[in-house]
Amino acid sequence: MPGWSRWQATARHQAAHDPDWQAAYRRWRPPVERAVAWLVHHSNRKLRYRGTIANDTWLHTRAAALNLRRLINLGLTRANGTWTLAPTPA
Repeated sequence: MPGWSRWQATARHQAAHDPDWQAAYRRWRPPVERAVAWLVHHSNRKLRYRGTIANDTWLHTRAAALNLRRLINLGLTRANGTWTLAPTPA
């Protein structure tokens, strides 16, 4: 790939010297790492199916299940035909 090493060198320089970039990285890295850890938990590091369609379906199902579990842990309930989250304590 022509220009790849130049792009990578520019990105590394920015990561090493730009305080705004570093602050954004520190802010977003933990939640992204947590989401990836949830996704690959319980031997889910390898693809189980052949073909992109089957693996894409698995990934979306896994993500939906994790999101639903997270919402339930946050207090998702159904009352009078509507879904609500429990209010967070102040």
